[in-house]
Amino acid sequence: MSQTPRHAWVREPAVTLPEACELTHLAREPIDYADLLVEHQAYRRALTQLGLQVVVLPALPQFPDSVFVEDAALLLPELTVLTRPGVASRQAEPVHLQAALAARGLPLHTLQAPATLDGGDVLRIGKRLLVGLSTRSNAAAVEQLRSLLQPFGYQVDAVPLGPSLHLKTACTALDDETLLINPEWVDAAALMGFQFLHVDAAEPFAANVLRLPQAWLANAAFPRTLERLGPEAAQRGIALHAVGIPAFGRAEAGLTCLSLIEP
Repeated sequence: MSQTPRHAWVREPAVTLPEACELTHLAREPIDYADLLVEHQAYRRALTQLGLQVVVLPALPQFPDSVFVEDAALLLPELTVLTRPGVASRQAEPVHLQAALAARGLPLHTLQAPATLDGGDVLRIGKRLLVGLSTRSNAAAVEQLRSLLQPFGYQVDAVPLGPSLHLKTACTALDDETLLINPEWVDAAALMGFQFLHVDAAEPFAANVLRLPQAWLANAAFPRTLERLGPEAAQRGIALHAVGIPAFGRAEAGLTCLSLIEP
């Protein structure tokens, strides 16, 4: 697994998350903070078992959603982009990642108003970035990313979304040619050039899978979609792992939300 990304940054969940996390498409349900801690530890163990060096950042109680570090930054081989999250309560979160991500030793760029961008809306596949146009991320962010990344050879494409919090709620990449997709939440016509594997219709949130060079980490809450992923993983020589995060799911989160992984 020599090609596995070296570092994964995670942040301890804030004690304020159960009562104050942002919700867009879900009604608020009770969330046990102790369950969040157990699930986060299991998630970190899974990343470690997959060969990553996990860097654990301290909780930020003043930011209930700060455990979802994916939204605050975009890590590319050439530079680090600090985002500008789409809800006001989260817009200071990227500042609290800056020192940790400076350890990458790469140039750092910060998106500016009027751009808003949650990292969960950015799906990188090689030199192509798919950016979801959601309630959190806007066209101004797409334009800023295009301007910033064009010199590095990136293509940045906007993807309109349906009733999905983020693009990576609706689809993630299994490889450079194949997307795991919920077709009810994203228009497949906006994703031309890819093959699709559909989630089971009874598991609309199952499209969020964390892809590593030699493994996929999927959500254990979605067994029907896991059955579909099994043969696909075997065909590619990929190890399929699963971890459950039901408490985080009630906070409208998927597996990718909980980490920033060195590309």
